[in-house]
Amino acid sequence: MKIILNSLILKKELKEIKNLGFVPTMGSIHKGHEYLIKKSKKECKNTLVSIYVNPTQFNNLNDYKKYPKDTRNDLKILKKLKVDLVFIPKTEDIYKKRGTKKIALSQKDKILCAKYRKGHFEGVIDVMDRLTKLIMPSKIFMGEKDYQQYYLLKKYIERKYPSKVINCKTIRDDKSIALSSRNLLLKPKSLVVAANVVKDLKKIKKNINKQKNIKIYLKKESKSLVKKNNIKLDYLEFRNLKTLKTSNTFKNSRLFIAYYLQNVRLIDNL
Repeated sequence: MKIILNSLILKKELKEIKNLGFVPTMGSIHKGHEYLIKKSKKECKNTLVSIYVNPTQFNNLNDYKKYPKDTRNDLKILKKLKVDLVFIPKTEDIYKKRGTKKIALSQKDKILCAKYRKGHFEGVIDVMDRLTKLIMPSKIFMGEKDYQQYYLLKKYIERKYPSKVINCKTIRDDKSIALSSRNLLLKPKSLVVAANVVKDLKKIKKNINKQKNIKIYLKKESKSLVKKNNIKLDYLEFRNLKTLKTSNTFKNSRLFIAYYLQNVRLIDNL
């Protein structure tokens, strides 16, 4: 496993490499990341994992500062997984050149997390644009827990580069909580609440098919979720996976949620 700390060395390393799989991460590697890495190793000859907490995608400075970091442990895990290359850039390395075009979301894309986290996806797309241009992977592997992120990046990256963005299933713990680096910030009591929220979501989704008006049903269930679990809810919405438009049919649709526990923002989709 080669650890690379700047883009000049990375360019030299990548010169002769073809069929490269890329797994972008912000560190705090968990089983969800491991699944993406194994998928990349299966489909590509070489695998590169990046570890970079991108400041431009945080619309809250405290959230950026609190984001869990444990690079030493990350490298131990990545070594066991036999990753070929690990890229750990500094911010000045990624942003030494200004983008030629400012990233702007269309009005129809300002939904779900984009509605509540202004500038977040613009930051995500910008950094992934820079990383993809630098790495030029054959495939980029992303988890579907961050489905809106996957949806927006697939549209942007595949239009601009020959790289394919591959969607991978959400990995959950034994209580069905979607794995996330942010979970490390939660106390045991809050993890119990998160598990209860997933149980409630499963029940809500199961009953969606019986509803005449899904929007009214979800409004009622949102109030119940907040009261029962003592959470702050950003949204609970049922949307089509292909278009991310609000859906009135069960086919190709999912329940999307974003909520706060201990001031930690969690997202999921079922």
